[in-house]
Amino acid sequence: MNETMKTILNHRSIRKFKDQPLAEQEIEQLVHAAQMASTSSYIQAYSIIGVENKQTKAELATLAGNQPYVEQNGHFFVFCADLYRHTVAAEMEDLEITPAIESTEKFMVAVIDASLAAQNAAVAAESLGLGICYIGGLRNEIEKVSELLQLPEYVIPLFGMAVGVPDAETDQKPRLPLENVYYKETYPNEKQKVQQGLENYNETISAYYHDRTDGKRSDRWTEQMSNMLKTPRRMHMKDFVQGKGFMKS
Repeated sequence: MNETMKTILNHRSIRKFKDQPLAEQEIEQLVHAAQMASTSSYIQAYSIIGVENKQTKAELATLAGNQPYVEQNGHFFVFCADLYRHTVAAEMEDLEITPAIESTEKFMVAVIDASLAAQNAAVAAESLGLGICYIGGLRNEIEKVSELLQLPEYVIPLFGMAVGVPDAETDQKPRLPLENVYYKETYPNEKQKVQQGLENYNETISAYYHDRTDGKRSDRWTEQMSNMLKTPRRMHMKDFVQGKGFMKS
């Protein structure tokens, strides 16, 4: 197994970092790695906001649900879907592109582009011995995050990424079994096959929590997911996204 595969397969979220800021060279390396991700039709529909200011980090931590590692890390990145620069490009060329960038398709392109870039940055960071943690909690108060970062129309903060030198080792949560995520040729048309895989996974996850907590927890994955999904969350998202100019058609 090569070093790239070892890095990818060793991934785990880090939520405690040493008080050691990333060097400017490290930040630039991570951004360059992000930029080398695949991008639909060369559109590069994302931007990355680097946050170093302690007060801004503290505000983002509060907005993300009081997550301390949003404030305490080596560097904090915010990955944004961004089609604003494309409106500038169109003005430079005296062309009208509004119907295209306000389509659901281009919103998906921007989200996918940003996600691919972020994962490149994550792998790059871990290859340098750094740890990372994705922060979806920024979407709890997405409008306030957008205002804090002064994001123009057609720019949406999708998620953050805390990066730094790990100060604590964390366990790696077992993922779904291969047969539950990889299907040959077509999606399985037998629910029983999907259910059996989930029952096997429940046993794995229950054992993981039991060992990790000395018997205090034994959650099943299906139990966790169903309880989480039974109550809709962040129902403000559609209005915010459309208010930024996305998904109007």
